[in-house]
Amino acid sequence: MFTLDTLSGKTILVTGGGSGLGLAMATRFAEMGAHIAICGRTEDKLISAAADIKNAGTKAGHTTTVLTHAVDVRDYAAVGVMFERLTNELGQVNGLVNNAAGNFLSPTEDLSPNAFKSVIDIVLHGTFNCTQHFGKRLIDTEKPGNIVNIVTTYTETGGAFIVPSACAKAGVYAMTTSLAYEWGTYGIRVNSIAPGPFPTEGAWSRLIPANVEAGFIQRIPLGRYGEHIELANLATYLISDMSGYINGSCVTIDGGERLAGGEFNFLTQMAPRPQLKQMFAAMKPKKG
Repeated sequence: MFTLDTLSGKTILVTGGGSGLGLAMATRFAEMGAHIAICGRTEDKLISAAADIKNAGTKAGHTTTVLTHAVDVRDYAAVGVMFERLTNELGQVNGLVNNAAGNFLSPTEDLSPNAFKSVIDIVLHGTFNCTQHFGKRLIDTEKPGNIVNIVTTYTETGGAFIVPSACAKAGVYAMTTSLAYEWGTYGIRVNSIAPGPFPTEGAWSRLIPANVEAGFIQRIPLGRYGEHIELANLATYLISDMSGYINGSCVTIDGGERLAGGEFNFLTQMAPRPQLKQMFAAMKPKKG
């Protein structure tokens, strides 16, 4: 249903755009004619991703501008500096995808306060920081805009062993619906996407124990994981003018997995709790 000029005239920032689903969305936006900015904490990863995004735009016949900016979205002032630079070099940014996130498996009784805070800061505070800077610039210049927040299916069902993420994403979902109403008068639409299992190199290794991966597949009525292009196409639709009357909505894309209950709840039945704790500990990234 898309044409190569579906996003022509759009300048879109994708947070966490250096890899995984963020990169998939940014690449698809470039193919549809948008200019792209991506941010994240690792500059080398951003530079590599930018080359892929620009190449995709070029292959589609566009002269695509891709700007990278290394930033920690938890730092409100640093996010402000980023938006100042993007505006100076790209002009008005009129699309924002809040995709940056952090997550890991842990029994809640074993969580440290810092571990909980880290996820809340990245997901909830980071989304607020980017959203407010973005929204204020649009409101001040009386320009319309579009925000797509990446949430999860367990904002409604809850999720065992991922309590920090569930809390943070639920907050982002509430932010989505609240701002859709509050900022609608300015012509700013705010929607969200709740993905189910979409394998990515980073998050997958921290969230899906190899010995229980079959359990995830069995919970999905369609019998497969999502493909990145499927999420990217949905995001393209929501960030485009084709969805101009959709505001304050959350679109779930999970093959029906949510109908089986919370995404990680089944792990409570997979093994005795001490064995689960050992498995989660083995999945933690090693320092250095």
